[in-house]
Amino acid sequence: MSHDHDDRPQLTAAQAAAVLTPPPGRNGGDLVVESLQGLGATTVFGLPGQHALGMFDALRRSSLRYVGLRVENNAGFAADAYGRITGEVAPLLLSTGPGALTSLAALQEAAAASAPVLAISSQIPTAGLGGGRHGYLHELRDQQASVRDIVKSVHTVRAASQIPSAIAAAWESALTAPHGPVWVEIPQDVLLAETTLPVVSAMDATPRELYPRPELTIAAAHLLSNAERPVIIAGGGVVRSDASGKLRALAEKIDAPVVTTFGGKGAFPWEHPLSLRSWLEDRHTTDFLEDADVLLVVGSGLGELSSNYHTFRPRGRVIQIEADAGKLESNHPALGIHSDAREALSELLAAVEPREDAGAAERVVAVLEKVRARIDAQELTLEQQVLDAVRQALPDGSPSFWDMTILAYWAWSAFDARRPNTMHSAQGAGGLGYGFPAAIGAASADPTTPVLAVSGDGGAMYSIAELATARQYDLPLTWLIVDDGGYGILREYMTGAFGEATGTELSRPDFVALAGSFGVPAVRTTPESLAADLGKALAEPGPSVVVLPALLRMFEPTHL
Repeated sequence: MSHDHDDRPQLTAAQAAAVLTPPPGRNGGDLVVESLQGLGATTVFGLPGQHALGMFDALRRSSLRYVGLRVENNAGFAADAYGRITGEVAPLLLSTGPGALTSLAALQEAAAASAPVLAISSQIPTAGLGGGRHGYLHELRDQQASVRDIVKSVHTVRAASQIPSAIAAAWESALTAPHGPVWVEIPQDVLLAETTLPVVSAMDATPRELYPRPELTIAAAHLLSNAERPVIIAGGGVVRSDASGKLRALAEKIDAPVVTTFGGKGAFPWEHPLSLRSWLEDRHTTDFLEDADVLLVVGSGLGELSSNYHTFRPRGRVIQIEADAGKLESNHPALGIHSDAREALSELLAAVEPREDAGAAERVVAVLEKVRARIDAQELTLEQQVLDAVRQALPDGSPSFWDMTILAYWAWSAFDARRPNTMHSAQGAGGLGYGFPAAIGAASADPTTPVLAVSGDGGAMYSIAELATARQYDLPLTWLIVDDGGYGILREYMTGAFGEATGTELSRPDFVALAGSFGVPAVRTTPESLAADLGKALAEPGPSVVVLPALLRMFEPTHL
């Protein structure tokens, strides 16, 4: 069998000469940055270390924009947010051992949230690889073993010629649905060794498309077309695949109410007559979902938070569309469709028969009124006032990044994201410290749009050093810190379970004075002045901090 290569681009004489006589002074690090440029990267995140200096020196010979954070885990959170906002691969440059290990919590969040992060770590010199105990600085017996359970794929380099192919393979893996973090590691001596290889030019790492099988689409369309009470749960996969328009068209075609998961915020219009919003931690919503005779779950594994802590017991047929094959039917029997959400919704939209249900909107109103009555009965006016103030101050197109804190838990259920892919939190893995460094990543992706980060005082201390990063790069982001003197939600959990809390009370700095010491303007606010102070901060160029001393409470759970 012969192959015709005549359609491949031909090099000009000048290009051929450049290939045959590459510029001097290049090393393995140059092959790394050239590969990233060839794949389309424009921005990289990271933190230098001794074994990784070859990569970092090569950055100055490249057109890549480098955003350096102060802690590797925060650099990982920034890359995670950049990947979520842009849908592009976010390179993360790390050093060996402690630098690599410090990034793992961020990579776990990227894996849980399907964020395309390409972590490129250095390694000890090649002579030390293989598990021997040679005593190299930063040496681990098997560095890959520490990351293999977290990332989608691991790619090892042992020679300079392997660098472009390893990075391209990792890039393709990161962008193949479901998106996720990947790992490349390159020994120190390979990064530092001079190379005479030609400069890396444009590379191809096109991800594989994931389409639904046609017989499953037909079966799902039949169930939905003939359902009496269809309901849709829209997860993060709808947002990541840019499928909110397809989702809305399908819901309207079959008159199906839609609830969005916390990861799927913004996937469906909040004020739409068919919108059940995001009240998943509510028994009224759970009852409504259980009563559906056909439940379409798109881009969600129906995990703990999306199932009201696994109290959800569907009585009807479940159709589950999910790009991660491991999540299909992992919690409930279903007609499992392994597909990217956008492709599956597009096929379903064409295949379903229109159905009309004049009572669907009325049933949605009835559920939301029950939810509202339940919350109102708990006298949580301060919490709702604060959340309303944030919504009032935040421009519709501005992304927001929420740490694991009480105000964020309220926002999961009660905040109108208004647009897809604008509200993000660390609810995938649930680690502290996500909000502010993630906002740095988003502001780096689009410096023309103000970004909001929301943290508690406990979570803020995880990433306080990144005030220096925000100032150094003059990024347009505002950090709202809700200061209640401790780990507020853990205080509630422990008091409720044991009668008193242990280890939850924190001595903390004067956040306004501390921000000022970084050259970042800050203001102390009140619930009454929050909307005005936050709006003013967001409208100003560069970074800012707004501190709200307040003791917020969570609404009562319904799963206990």
